[in-house]
Amino acid sequence: MSTQEKLEHANKVYMFMLVAGIITISFNLRPAITAVGPLLGMIRDDVGLTNWSAGLLTSLPLIAFAIMSPFAARIGNRYTYEGAMLIGLVLLLIGISARTTSIIILLFTGTLFAGLGIAILNVLLPGLIKDKFPHKVGVLTGIYTTTMGVIAAISSGISIPIAENLGLGWQVALLIWAIPVLLAILIWIYLRTKHKKTKTSDESEMKYVYATHKKIWLSPLAWQIAGFMGVQSFLFYVTISWLPEILHATGMTTEMAGWMLSFTQFIGLPASFLVPILAEKVKSLKGMVAFLTLSCFVGYGGLLISSHFIITVICIVLIGISLSGNFAFALTLFSLRTRTSNAAAELSGMAQTAGYVLAAFGPIFIGFLYDLSGSWMIPTIAIMIAAVIITIFGFLVSKEGYVYE
Repeated sequence: MSTQEKLEHANKVYMFMLVAGIITISFNLRPAITAVGPLLGMIRDDVGLTNWSAGLLTSLPLIAFAIMSPFAARIGNRYTYEGAMLIGLVLLLIGISARTTSIIILLFTGTLFAGLGIAILNVLLPGLIKDKFPHKVGVLTGIYTTTMGVIAAISSGISIPIAENLGLGWQVALLIWAIPVLLAILIWIYLRTKHKKTKTSDESEMKYVYATHKKIWLSPLAWQIAGFMGVQSFLFYVTISWLPEILHATGMTTEMAGWMLSFTQFIGLPASFLVPILAEKVKSLKGMVAFLTLSCFVGYGGLLISSHFIITVICIVLIGISLSGNFAFALTLFSLRTRTSNAAAELSGMAQTAGYVLAAFGPIFIGFLYDLSGSWMIPTIAIMIAAVIITIFGFLVSKEGYVYE
């Protein structure tokens, strides 16, 4: 085998492992958060938290997203995509391990560390895909958002069975998600090592993420995308945190409510895969955006009107399609509204910083409204208002354009 053939073979292996690395990262972007929702009542009662402070367990990662997102591009600039992904995964592993205890300070600190790690992965992944696979952005975005949805749904569904049915407690139900983190760390150690060995002076510039920091914050389109990102995150994390409690209040068992949350995410998988592909191809995005955003309004409105099982299932379907589709669309916008991978990483960091500041208040705010009113009617109306707001942002970002033009 000639030297050229060896290089081509090594490059093919590297690209294959890179796809595997992207998929394993997508394994780890949601379970550290989505596994908490069904267990929230159990953790609250065990540790002695109020509803608003229990909501903080799902809001803390979002606060961490807002803190870390502006620095994620700098970390990528300093350590390359491969190195930055490793840093994010290690922080996530530390966080998951630290919070599996009833000690309140470790519970919240571990949750914060997990959020910091996920933030690095969240921000840099769209830029990495645009850099490494510029002609397959839609397909790979669809693959990784769909994978995220599958694992998130599984984590929500098995939390109660592990904690209660197997008698292992909420601590083990959370700790189990350290396993896919360890798998991802092994793959990215390989990728980091191979990147160091194969990097040349000509290609090294492409491996780094450069950030202008200030220019992106002056773009009206970037702020519109940040608004869309923020409200869709608000809706998602409110749902992850409180949907089981909302359903339980109607008479549904805790375990069934957990599986309903899991079903919410499973039913949205086709949207996760198809939306990024359609967003690249269709001429007008407004019809797709209107369906995705207003489905959430109708879904929560149905839950408010009736607790009949069939109606509940229909509402869950609409909510699931909306949440998964909106998230996939938000991620696609980072590539769709930029011309380079550097700009995509910058937009991703800016939008997630501003967006998650808004989203972080979601679970806390909805929990506070419940504490204040004693019922889920007012919190549900607040969620429906958020669904109307995201529709407005959705129409704004549907217009063609780029953030630096």
